[in-house]
Amino acid sequence: MSPSDDNVRVREPQQITTRTDSREILANARRDIDRYGLRDYFIVDVDSHHVELDSWSEILEYVDDPVLRRTGKTMAEIWPNAKNLALSNHPPGLTFQDVAGRIPHQAQLAESVEPSGGEHRDLTLVRRAMESMGIDVQVVFPQPMLEIGLHPSAAVETELIFAYNRWFTERILAAEPRVKSMLALPFSHPEACVRTIREFAGKPGVVGFLVTSQRQAEVYRAEYMPVYRELEERGLPIGFHAGPDYSVGKHLNRFVSVHSLSFVTCNMVHLTNWIVNGLPERFPKLKVIWIESGLAWLPFMMQRLDHEYLMRQSDAPLLKRLPSEYMQEMYYTSQPLEMTNMALLESTFKAIHADTQLLFASDWPHWDFDVPGKICGLPFVSAQGRRNILGETARALFRL
Repeated sequence: MSPSDDNVRVREPQQITTRTDSREILANARRDIDRYGLRDYFIVDVDSHHVELDSWSEILEYVDDPVLRRTGKTMAEIWPNAKNLALSNHPPGLTFQDVAGRIPHQAQLAESVEPSGGEHRDLTLVRRAMESMGIDVQVVFPQPMLEIGLHPSAAVETELIFAYNRWFTERILAAEPRVKSMLALPFSHPEACVRTIREFAGKPGVVGFLVTSQRQAEVYRAEYMPVYRELEERGLPIGFHAGPDYSVGKHLNRFVSVHSLSFVTCNMVHLTNWIVNGLPERFPKLKVIWIESGLAWLPFMMQRLDHEYLMRQSDAPLLKRLPSEYMQEMYYTSQPLEMTNMALLESTFKAIHADTQLLFASDWPHWDFDVPGKICGLPFVSAQGRRNILGETARALFRL
């Protein structure tokens, strides 16, 4: 049949660019809604992102310190290319996630958005992704600020986190009840963490608080105990969100190597310190979530920590159970779902009690995002397990 045949519709291949409508990028995810009957599920996406630097001039207005606010605004005005970076520690020269431009939506969502009733552009983009994937509730985090724990100034880190949290709660969360967030804690300043919880807990859309995991901080330090107590008493979970650390790259020569390790090693350190120092015993009602590290690392951690603990229990005197048993009571987000070996994935699901502890996450719009259909396509997950992972566990955890 030739292209000139009247029964053939010839279409030019569509090139996805930074200006392609995200609903087109997610067209296959929209088809999954009917394919898997996703309208019959309550779906909560526990990890998605917006690009806060696109609104950086607005966020700088929320900086409390007048001198620092003026410094940031002046920097944005007079320094070339600093408009959306002033005061931040985001390394734009080291952003390899877009695979040399082949996955452009990672770099920018520059699609057309018509102003509508004063709604913020970011909120329109979030809604488009939710509708395309069949998401009922979406937990949204920033992107570059996930690296803020590596900021050279703890004082600036604290100011920027407060500024972002105030901007996000006022401009985004207050405008859409289906959008939620776990707000970042200024973890370099424990007392400011407590102030953060007291200021923002109870505001619309705030369902917990977050530690950006790429940082040199010991979670067992005595100064953090009031932070954990404050969260536990309020019934709010704490999350540890992984991110890239290019210092690992000093010993690695490819981004795929950095991405494979750095998104996991940061949470390995925090989880080990959390368990070995007995924090699950000290704060038994505090729910802990490990975000964007995938799942493949978890069986290793369970077996390794159990093995070491049984030989040196005196090093962890507060523990009353095996480390793996505490891990089975923690929560984990699903993305990136490592599926190259289904037998290993199935054993991982069993090890972590995925039916009750795993939370669906898309990680949209990152280059390696997952869609709800990925969970529905797993042959070893029960019907109720799918419902729990896609949203029912999150509904209970976040009291939605």
